[in-house]
Amino acid sequence: MTDLHVEAARIPDRDRLLQTLREAGLDARPVDEVGIEVPLQHDSKREHDEVFKYVENTVMNLGAPFVPIKHEDVIYIRPPVS
Repeated sequence: MTDLHVEAARIPDRDRLLQTLREAGLDARPVDEVGIEVPLQHDSKREHDEVFKYVENTVMNLGAPFVPIKHEDVIYIRPPVS
């Protein structure tokens, strides 16, 4: 088992995303100030893509001006680059 790390931009965004991931049945847990660790059973591309999909949907539902970016097994939620 391995963990996928998600890094939010703000604490309220982290809390909302944490709730969404837990509602989806993932054993997500808060880490540090704005981080989330999501344990993966098989560390497969499919699992990574599934978590990324939840992150994308949460950002879209919040209407926040952020973009999820996946880089080296970490999903970052950042403001868009202009």
